[in-house]
Amino acid sequence: MSSIITLAHGSGGIKTGELINKVIRSIISFKKVSSGVGLDDLDDSAIIPLNGEMLLALTIDSYTVKPIFFPGGDIGKLAITGTINDLAVMGALPIAIVDSIVVEEGFSIDNLRRIVQSMNEVSVKEGVAIVGGDFKVMPKGNVDEIVITTAGIGLVRKNELVLDSGAKVGDKVIVTGTIGEHGATILAMQLELEATDFNLLSDCSPITKVIREVLSIGGLHAAKDPTRGGLATALNDIAKKSQVNIVIRERDIPISRGVRAICELTGIDPLHLACEGRAVMVVDGEVAETIINKLRNIGCSDASIIGEVTEEGEGLVFLKSVVGGTRIIDPPRGEVVPRIC
Repeated sequence: MSSIITLAHGSGGIKTGELINKVIRSIISFKKVSSGVGLDDLDDSAIIPLNGEMLLALTIDSYTVKPIFFPGGDIGKLAITGTINDLAVMGALPIAIVDSIVVEEGFSIDNLRRIVQSMNEVSVKEGVAIVGGDFKVMPKGNVDEIVITTAGIGLVRKNELVLDSGAKVGDKVIVTGTIGEHGATILAMQLELEATDFNLLSDCSPITKVIREVLSIGGLHAAKDPTRGGLATALNDIAKKSQVNIVIRERDIPISRGVRAICELTGIDPLHLACEGRAVMVVDGEVAETIINKLRNIGCSDASIIGEVTEEGEGLVFLKSVVGGTRIIDPPRGEVVPRIC
């Protein structure tokens, strides 16, 4: 392991995992509350047992996306949305958020107002209160424009808790829409391309309604929002924690023409590009088609079954290509797109 921090350590891929395991988890000794879910589990939210059948879900994330305004959203919308989604994929109903905003000296107050308005719009629409926060200013050149950290809490019933480790042989893998939209949009802007020329728009949006609809059907065994590291990292997390092997089919993965074009231009694997408004779910095979029909009825027109859990195993993810070959899908090893979220 490197003796210094590199951009790859923030990619959400292999280097991030190494850093968390060797530097953070190896030092922290008190990692969970009672029988809850904590640092050793590395799920999308921590879980703290309450009295009776209710659990408290708790999550935190920092947002450094560049540019801070992009087609489909901005850093404020992204921060609230990302926190809501990390709670939702645990089966939790998000209820409250606190934020910490750090800006660079000289930052535009009009831009700050615009960002806070975006945060408020998502908060009101989703019924998730922004109950407090912190605000700091750093000297010019000591932070790049703005960094937002958000922590969220939600409530989840024990019988609705969804963990990464819940995938079972025979389950189907579902994605709720086209993948890589957010990552491709940010990448295009960082390359000074016109995102509109590729018909790119970040998918930044809350997925609470989607998860609640699936929970009402039943059979949801694992779920993640594939942000940093994209679909590849999300599926690898589920496979490894569940100790199963997963096979996905390239032909069934919904990818827009714009995302394909950016990936062909840059050589980036679309499975490594971040989504900010999608869920990847592992569900009981017997209800998979019912879930797909429900998702399409509520507006997820590109929801698709892309694969299945094939066997108990080492936690590997395989891709069957359109030409018939099979390869192992790993999380990204380096920084695919810096400051993606």
